[in-house]
Amino acid sequence: MKKILLVEDDPNLGLLLQDYLQLKGKYEVVLAKDGEEGLELFNKESFDLCILDVMMPKKDGFSLGKDIRRINPVIPIIFATAKTMIEDKSEAFNLGGDDYITKPFRIEELLLRINALLKRVSNQESKQEEQSKFQIGNYIFDYTTQVIKKDDFQQKVSTKEAELLRLLCLKKNNVLTREEALLSIWHDDNYFNGRSMDVFLSKLRKYLKDDPKVEIINVHGKGYKLIVN
Repeated sequence: MKKILLVEDDPNLGLLLQDYLQLKGKYEVVLAKDGEEGLELFNKESFDLCILDVMMPKKDGFSLGKDIRRINPVIPIIFATAKTMIEDKSEAFNLGGDDYITKPFRIEELLLRINALLKRVSNQESKQEEQSKFQIGNYIFDYTTQVIKKDDFQQKVSTKEAELLRLLCLKKNNVLTREEALLSIWHDDNYFNGRSMDVFLSKLRKYLKDDPKVEIINVHGKGYKLIVN
């Protein structure tokens, strides 16, 4: 059963949405009454999708969305608000929101949007799981066997190195954020895990150094990029 974090300061609407999504959508829905409680719950529990009201006391939905994005760069977020200004919609998507619904809305429409978002995420995850072999310039990386090959060269890599290289391959020529890598592999983006990841990156650079078309670069303030020319 997929788990949804619903953050809504209107208690009547919050309970109505929670009951409907649990009954009709067959989702587990955890309700928070304001942004601070929502962030606290997000830090404690694991969710598949977030629905955030924008106008809330203590911490508004946009601020909460920004905090959630720092913790998890990929979880689907739907913003719900009575605002109709294009600037508000623009801010929602600039903060990393996946969808935006304007109040008042039909609950059936919200459920359709949730279903579509979760289906898209599931399809993306399935495609990524299916791919186990990657061409990196003149190298072939087999994620399943954890081996990098090139001509007579063959390098067995550790599990963490394989997971990190796979993420870089899936984002080839695009930025893999530091937070995304740490949370995906270590499930915690603390300082010590970050230092460990730096060591693994150095090793991966060493394994791939004989092909001048391949490079793993640091993107200042963001993360890393596997460049293949």
